[in-house]
Amino acid sequence: MHWAFTCIFNSMVLYQDCICRHVTEILELRAEKPSLQVLFIPGNPGIVSFYKDYVVAVYESLDRKATVTAIGHIAHTLEDWENGRLFSLQEQIQHKKEYVKEELLPQRIPILLVGHSIGAYISLEIFKAFPEKVVSYMIGIYPFLTMNRDSPWQSLLTKSAGSQIVSVGVSSFAALVGLFPTWFHQGLIRTLLGRSWSSDAVHVACTYLLRYSMVRNFTFMGMTEFKKLQENLDWAFIKEKENRMAFLFGVDDHWGPLSLLEEVSHNASGVNLTIEKEGHTHAFCCTKAGSIWVANHTMDVIRKHVLAS
Repeated sequence: MHWAFTCIFNSMVLYQDCICRHVTEILELRAEKPSLQVLFIPGNPGIVSFYKDYVVAVYESLDRKATVTAIGHIAHTLEDWENGRLFSLQEQIQHKKEYVKEELLPQRIPILLVGHSIGAYISLEIFKAFPEKVVSYMIGIYPFLTMNRDSPWQSLLTKSAGSQIVSVGVSSFAALVGLFPTWFHQGLIRTLLGRSWSSDAVHVACTYLLRYSMVRNFTFMGMTEFKKLQENLDWAFIKEKENRMAFLFGVDDHWGPLSLLEEVSHNASGVNLTIEKEGHTHAFCCTKAGSIWVANHTMDVIRKHVLAS
């Protein structure tokens, strides 16, 4: 069931689809006769509009012969379709599995999973749920797969996200700021989140992140992430699929530290591992240069390990 299509340009659409009875925002570029389905899972917040430049670049690099779909998280939407209900990491994982089962499997096209941050963890869980003939490969971008106990910032976020008082307070403050003029929103977002952000990224942040329900949902999801990722990774599965996985790490990324890269290399040496040294950040999608660089890296992996096989 599709709702409210909005054309962005050419064949790209941002639309709302009802998946598991939940309105979901999807950003998509469709090929006429696709030989591959690229499914992109965002981080948290799971707002697909942040990834427009990346999705376009991947689509163009594949010569428009693959369909590229970015699926948002439940309740990480422009409107509060869920009437204030909060959704956990596990519910977001199940939501993506159902999308693959209901929307992608009937197409009988190989699926390539790409996940950013916690989206990489979600992609791993999807990979587990479907046979190899369905999911051909998985790429994790700046992956958040396990808690980084050496990060003071993660320790602080864990405590903050676990406090309902803090979550409600932050969400209320965001909603209050949303009442101010646009010029004030944009200046505040640039000051707090990054002066290097593109104008499109600032616009998306001002449009989505100054809403009470949106902030409550991504902080609640974050709380459940911090709890779940205290558990050990499924190294047996990663080892089993090591020739069908790739991860991109940043030099100074506390969500996916280089210690995690070393751990992956030790437990599953066949996984394709890359360190980005160009100065981009975990929030790569918020700059044009970061989006293009990561898209080019994604294409290098696809050419060497998917199209060549």
